[in-house]
Amino acid sequence: MGQRARKNRARPDVTEGLPSPCGRRELADFLAKAWPGESTREPGGVLFICIGSDRSTGDAYGPLVGSMLKERGFPHVIGTLEKPCDAHAVEEAVREAAALRERVSFIVAIDACLGKPESVGCFLAAEGPLQPGAAIGRRLPFVGDVSIAGVVNMHGPKAYGMLQTTSLHLVMEMAKQTADAICEAWFGKGP
Repeated sequence: MGQRARKNRARPDVTEGLPSPCGRRELADFLAKAWPGESTREPGGVLFICIGSDRSTGDAYGPLVGSMLKERGFPHVIGTLEKPCDAHAVEEAVREAAALRERVSFIVAIDACLGKPESVGCFLAAEGPLQPGAAIGRRLPFVGDVSIAGVVNMHGPKAYGMLQTTSLHLVMEMAKQTADAICEAWFGKGP
């Protein structure tokens, strides 16, 4: 579970200091503007690092998005339901991304996060990397040129427990909206 880096580490699962939450339409608009040029609009010009686990409902957001992107023809996806990029695999994913850097010019990091109750179901998109595991106290490498964090549940005293009790329906719907937004931004057409 990731979160953009911030200075105040006293409450690591709070989304303070992050971009305002947005919906699918705003996410598509953000991504369309964030891509550096037409050359990266070939499906092979981008790498998606979809962080999470298939063993936790809330944390499955990243692997669900990754699986949907693979199904839609994007060849460079790290983190799917079949082969998740969980906390134990992030460092290897960063090495794999570095090796692919000559072939891809853009890296999008996608992860779940916890946030304020009114932000649940929204997306936090920003230029720059995110740091997976920040909400649960893990120190993992920053990843991505652009980051998308899906707010899958509200923050609480036990982040892991909040992820376990997240609605599967919500996570699946958010993953579909994210994949739709990426395709809309990428190919210029909606679902």
